[in-house]
Amino acid sequence: MPGHGNYDRHPVVALDGAHPLWTGEAVWTQLAGLARATSSPLAVDCYPGVDVGAVRDALSAADPALVVVDVEAEAALSAKDLDELLADELTDDRVFGVLSRRRIGAFFHPGELDRLRHQLARTDRPTVVVGWGASLVVPAEAPVVLADLPRWEIQQRFRAGAGNWRAGNGEEDVLRKYKRGFFVEWRVADEHKRPLLARCSHLLDTTTATPKLVTGDTLRAGLEQAAARPFRLVPFFDPGPWGGTWMEEVCGLDPAPGGQHYAWCFDGVPEENSLRLGLGAEHVEIPAIDLVLRHPRELLGERTFARFGAEFPIRFDFLDTMAGGNLSLQVHPTTDYIQRHFAMPYTQDESYYLLDAEPGAQVYLGLRPGVGLEDVRAALEEGQAGGEVDADRLVNTFPARPHDHFLIPAGTVHCSGAGSMVLEVSATPFIFTFKLWDWGRLGLDGRPRPIHLEHGLANIDVRRDTDWTRQNLVDQVEPVDAGDGWTEERTGLHELEFIETRRHTFTAPVEHDTHGTVHVLNLVQGEAAVVESPDGDFDPFEVHYAETFIVPAAVGRYRIRGTGAGPWRTLRASVRDTERT
Repeated sequence: MPGHGNYDRHPVVALDGAHPLWTGEAVWTQLAGLARATSSPLAVDCYPGVDVGAVRDALSAADPALVVVDVEAEAALSAKDLDELLADELTDDRVFGVLSRRRIGAFFHPGELDRLRHQLARTDRPTVVVGWGASLVVPAEAPVVLADLPRWEIQQRFRAGAGNWRAGNGEEDVLRKYKRGFFVEWRVADEHKRPLLARCSHLLDTTTATPKLVTGDTLRAGLEQAAARPFRLVPFFDPGPWGGTWMEEVCGLDPAPGGQHYAWCFDGVPEENSLRLGLGAEHVEIPAIDLVLRHPRELLGERTFARFGAEFPIRFDFLDTMAGGNLSLQVHPTTDYIQRHFAMPYTQDESYYLLDAEPGAQVYLGLRPGVGLEDVRAALEEGQAGGEVDADRLVNTFPARPHDHFLIPAGTVHCSGAGSMVLEVSATPFIFTFKLWDWGRLGLDGRPRPIHLEHGLANIDVRRDTDWTRQNLVDQVEPVDAGDGWTEERTGLHELEFIETRRHTFTAPVEHDTHGTVHVLNLVQGEAAVVESPDGDFDPFEVHYAETFIVPAAVGRYRIRGTGAGPWRTLRASVRDTERT
């Protein structure tokens, strides 16, 4: 195992200059003072998942003379009305819904919002309005505090028994709660939050039990600085039924609860990961999506932004099956299918880059010659009825060795076998996996993991047989360039996919240029490396083995040199039509 034990699980974007920070009880004292110092009501607009009751109670305790108005309790639709409103988007499926295009006003009674606006416009008492949508009912000049938290923390709260926004569903299946967040709440909330990032007077970090408060200017300075330099997101690790042991050792993890092993790590997914802004010895933690929403052009580049909007289109994550089990046999939807059925604009094309592999490890990829859809259906239906599926009879297997790269355009049946450590490089719509067979096992909740056989069969491309797969998806390495002490290779992805990957192997510094699009990289070999600006535009940035890092489009030219034990390799991904050859 090639681990070096220096993986940083708590990366920080250190802000320049001095910035005020309030923590704990001082947060509520500061906000109460702000409410008293302004002639307009103060709004504390809470992202869905923030404990609004705790915010309300803390403000009341800090200053009993404050009038604290809960906009959700006063004006939100009932749980029953919300369910009826969202029935088409949420569907009956346990996992998949339809992407919502609603705006936040749809979740409130319009008459009640108007009543609150008139009531608050006439008040002469110090007043704070709390809840998601609080900024809807205060005057345009009123100060707004954005109470925020990352999606990963919301998911942890779902697992601990929290429900969706005003849904009263704390006891519901976690997958259904996640579905409601992914397809509806977070889409609407991010659209609502986007102008608040520019407007807010303060940012309230509610990620942990100890609240933290910074000014809006500090938040905006941090996002501006992050968009102009290389940075890392805060990774998170999650156990699964097929989990391995590689990440525990290499990333320095404590054992997973209940004797499980870690299966996933999201190490480069702004929609899910958080971003820590360092303020001296302290920090605040915010959703990394805030950077995408606030600085999409600087981060993504003009052409990538023009194509995808304020969405981060590339995802890096880990799949650990070392001393574990096979992933589920699966397929991803075509672009046409995902648009028609789920209203997603693009699909989950992906690839497996092998960071490590045990002897005999393999990847399942593409159908064997002569296997048709009816053969697949018959075998998988037998598996669903309690029988066994002979996956080796249906699907090709290819040996998996360190630094192999397997390309997986949508419609290709695939899965990583046991004994592999995969760096998955993919497009970002990351829940769109149609499981076909899960080897007869249960999820960590003791229930069978959802199988979507009809969706899967509708997307399997039977033309991707052994010969086609070998010629198009396996070992597609092409030399691109070389210099003194370095080589550059194209390792994929397939021409149907929009992501381009380049691997640099080096013993001397390597020059890179974003050429106007975002780069996502991982140090796939070597102890550590330093990312530098040839013009001194940012401080040298150190990364360690297996760490994913992002280089914004605005950076332009940069250099990577190895430190510690080498040789070194990086895998770099970018949007293909902005990659220069």
